[in-house]
Amino acid sequence: MSEELINVSDLNQYAYCSRRYWYLHFYDTQGRNYERIEGKTKHENQSKRGNWLNELYLESARLGLKGKIDVLELENERIVPIERKRAESGQYYRSDEVQLAGYCLLLEEHVGEPIREGAVYLYETDQRMHIPITEDHREAVREQVEAMQSMATDSVPPFTDNPKKCEACSAREYCMPAETARLEPEKARGTGWEDVI
Repeated sequence: MSEELINVSDLNQYAYCSRRYWYLHFYDTQGRNYERIEGKTKHENQSKRGNWLNELYLESARLGLKGKIDVLELENERIVPIERKRAESGQYYRSDEVQLAGYCLLLEEHVGEPIREGAVYLYETDQRMHIPITEDHREAVREQVEAMQSMATDSVPPFTDNPKKCEACSAREYCMPAETARLEPEKARGTGWEDVI
């Protein structure tokens, strides 16, 4: 297994689609899509607005993780990490929860006490959603870190089981799910792509 530290934000990418993460990781296919540029700009603008934002970079060889927490807030003597998200749908997803759990694990190792809650701030709706961090979240982080560190350049992960995820994916032109499903239908079996072509 590789000793490479996994960026916590990549937990989200992997949870969304392991095949997408594979292309991003091994072939740097991120590109300059709108969401990525806008998200970076919002982070930069927010970090310069007064002194209310405290970005904190952490890493842990034990956890196999590294990353920068957007905001740390002290609420009733509790530390609450907050992750900002651009979400046109006005909701967050399981992949966002896993990412937040990764930050919580890093933070609790750093401060030496359990972090049982985090929050996702949604730009589109100006809402902050508090999320209890469960053992299920923690186990998902551990499993994903292990799976991500075990990835190899010669082993492309299967397609996502939800073809709708591919519609706005910046790695689609490299992944070519529809084309692969047409030319190699055995690779599309059970993924939903066999019904799309």
